[in-house]
Amino acid sequence: MTLLKFHAPEVVFGAGSLGEAGFAAGRLGAKRPFVVTDDGIVEAGWLAELETVLRASGLDPQVYEKVSPNPKDHEIAAAHAAYVEREGDVIIGLGGGSCIDAAKGVAVLAGNGGDILDYRGVDQVLLPIPPTLMIPATSGTGADVSQFCIVTDTRRSVKVTIMGRALVPDISITDPRLLHTMPDWLNAATGLDALTHGVEAFVSLAHNPLADMHALCAVRQVVGHLRTTMDHPLDGEARSAMAEASLNAGLAFSNAILGATHAMSHQVGGLLDAPHGVINGVLLPHVIRYNAQSAPERFIGLAQAVGLDTHGWSGEQAANQLADLARTLADQVGVPKGLSALGVTEQDCERLAGTTLEDACLTTNPRSASVGDIRALFRAAL
Repeated sequence: MTLLKFHAPEVVFGAGSLGEAGFAAGRLGAKRPFVVTDDGIVEAGWLAELETVLRASGLDPQVYEKVSPNPKDHEIAAAHAAYVEREGDVIIGLGGGSCIDAAKGVAVLAGNGGDILDYRGVDQVLLPIPPTLMIPATSGTGADVSQFCIVTDTRRSVKVTIMGRALVPDISITDPRLLHTMPDWLNAATGLDALTHGVEAFVSLAHNPLADMHALCAVRQVVGHLRTTMDHPLDGEARSAMAEASLNAGLAFSNAILGATHAMSHQVGGLLDAPHGVINGVLLPHVIRYNAQSAPERFIGLAQAVGLDTHGWSGEQAANQLADLARTLADQVGVPKGLSALGVTEQDCERLAGTTLEDACLTTNPRSASVGDIRALFRAAL
């Protein structure tokens, strides 16, 4: 029997669970918790609510709110400098994946020093980091439960992947109320990100039974509820289901890793600073069809999970139908049909293909890919 490890934080889930943040931070030893967030979370009022909760527990929160989408290497350096100056202890990420990745970056530097780009790759964070508490405000990135941190290398205009057990947060608090303030485009983007996490984790070379159940649950929940949250944004049941989808998808990919969709998406995001989930929504159908030639049987389980009748289908038929469904869902939530709408040109494809081969996510893609294969996928997705 194959031995398995499953990485996961302590999870607190449910409407109103933001109110547990003070108690949770205190259990981690907080006195001056350092909150990493952004302007959108401030404007939505969630930072003020968190600060009230933390102060009610006798804590003195220190806030850094200058995180931008696709967090940059220099932003993490600045946030770490603020953490040191303000004598922070427990690090809290409040917001979408960008805020949570930035908070993880601060933790890495606090425990290990140097430049955040020094830690790209797998298990390069060798020294302990401060305790971390993550509170997601979107329904898709899974960063609040994963062992991943994605950072933009501004000199090379690429995203780099930092991965390792040290990056799994100590505690994750998911309060579905926070999802109500997402703009529609972010709701669509993060939902498609969760779908991509589930699909890629399930077909990954590192897939395993413990991760599989979370992956299947995630794709089922996204297909069943994302459209509802777009059409009826105040539907609490649908929002809660999407929060669960994000959580399940995060647990799946943290333990089974990802594939070519993410390896490619990171490059486009680094080059153009474009929304990660939107790029995934464009690329995913193309990568599903590509991967079906190497792992067709895995796509039958995914197709069944989203309600497709696979009786009599081959694995490749199931994959093609799943790809069509993913593209239809992307259409329904307003995602462009091609990368050209995001600014990618034919001339960019060569560069993007080259940097994709350096991305750690490609190592677990079920079908090997040459630079020519990746270039062809990018061109097909234009």
